[in-house]
Amino acid sequence: MNYTLKLREKLKEALSAVLPIIGIVLLLCFSVAPISPSILLCFLLGAVLLITGMMFFTLGAELAMTPMGERVGTCMTRTRKLWVIIFLAFLLGFIITISEPDLQVLANQVPSIPNRVLILAVACGVGVFLVAALLRMLFGIPLPPLLIFFYGLIFILAWFVPESFQSVAFDSGGVTTGPMTVPFIMALGVGVASIRSDRNAADDSFGLVALCSVGPVLSVLILGMIYHPQESDYTAAAIPEVSNSVELWKLFQTGFPAYIKEIAVSLLPIVLFFAVFQITVLKLSRKMLVKIVIGLIYTYVGLVLFLTGVNVGFMPAGNYLGWVLAETTHPWFIVPVAMIMGFFIVRAEPAVYVLNKQVENITDGAISEKAMGMSLSLGVAVSLGIATIRVLTGISIMWFLIPGYVVALVISFFVPRIYTAIAFDSGGVASGPMTAAFLLPLAQGACMALGGNIVTDAFGLVAMVAMTPLITIQILGLVSRFKSKQEELPIAAAVSELDQLPDDIIIEL
Repeated sequence: MNYTLKLREKLKEALSAVLPIIGIVLLLCFSVAPISPSILLCFLLGAVLLITGMMFFTLGAELAMTPMGERVGTCMTRTRKLWVIIFLAFLLGFIITISEPDLQVLANQVPSIPNRVLILAVACGVGVFLVAALLRMLFGIPLPPLLIFFYGLIFILAWFVPESFQSVAFDSGGVTTGPMTVPFIMALGVGVASIRSDRNAADDSFGLVALCSVGPVLSVLILGMIYHPQESDYTAAAIPEVSNSVELWKLFQTGFPAYIKEIAVSLLPIVLFFAVFQITVLKLSRKMLVKIVIGLIYTYVGLVLFLTGVNVGFMPAGNYLGWVLAETTHPWFIVPVAMIMGFFIVRAEPAVYVLNKQVENITDGAISEKAMGMSLSLGVAVSLGIATIRVLTGISIMWFLIPGYVVALVISFFVPRIYTAIAFDSGGVASGPMTAAFLLPLAQGACMALGGNIVTDAFGLVAMVAMTPLITIQILGLVSRFKSKQEELPIAAAVSELDQLPDDIIIEL
């Protein structure tokens, strides 16, 4: 494989995803929202790291995470022993969640619940729901009834926890959908579905992320009922001040060791899990193993660069930019700005690239990468508009989440089943590190400038980003169904005319 050509291709994809965001931020900085040179330089260096990280990560996921997940999924289901599948699925869900970097961030936002208790509870929740997702696939159980039951349970439990805790609980659904675990979980679904020979196997290969996102929300809500937390903690992102280029580099240099360690700890459980499978069952060829090892190295380097760039460079810029925009004479201007940013920023989420590629491959191009990208962008744009309206008005998140999920679940009964599974998967995938490290600080900065409640008004943005794609992608399914019916009408009419002709008539071709 020519890795240089592949890296060049991935670099073009990363540039097309990130350059619009850089352009929007620069336009704002030099017009209505002036920011200090320190923050601007941090943002630009962060953007360089982000582009480079995306380039390495997307190639690494293609070379390593996807084939690893597919082979593990196929191997698990070929045992034909239900207890083995249940045990391994729970174990896999538990270990990849407990090592997810975003989970520690969530734990620190809920000081009234011990960190270890919350992390273990969320990991168990994901393990249980990964088991449920795999069993659903194996037995061909439709996804919509399961989603109605579990989301109904979530909204019932939500009324028994304080309002200040609801937004954080719904945001917790994003902790399982990090850029590292999503490619593995999605590929696992493809591997499990590959042993089925029925026509719905490809449709059921999606939906794992959808159900795994339910586990953290239920777990955190149950803990909220036990511990009765009155509030969640929030620490504003530090605004960097650098006087020269050496200080600028030192700022990023201090961030590298933390993410080098964090990603190593996160990748290790998945690598060990795969290594056990390789030694005991898979026994892949040396050539394939070398390819996977190279892919893992690319994945590791890419995530370290990506997360350092996003957290050190983008987070303070987003926070300060939100503050400045909210302090203008027209604070409502932040709504269209956030919507435009949301439209483009979702394209820079690493896991979104993996999802879009896999959707196009599984459906043989019937659902194109371009159509998926547009649906996700529109969904996130709408969610950012709603989230910033909440910041400006203080409206409870439940007034948006309940109607939104009701609409999404009702539509699920009128679209092909593959669109529902993809839609609910995409909701979790869209709410990745770019959302958490740039868009959420943007809302928090605006909330602080307006004197609002950070916990109730700004948190919940991740939950909104996870909800709106459920509707937009299923609308894509409705459009697709309508078009196919329109195309079938002339054929049906022609068949009907032929049926009305006498049996002995001779038709010249």
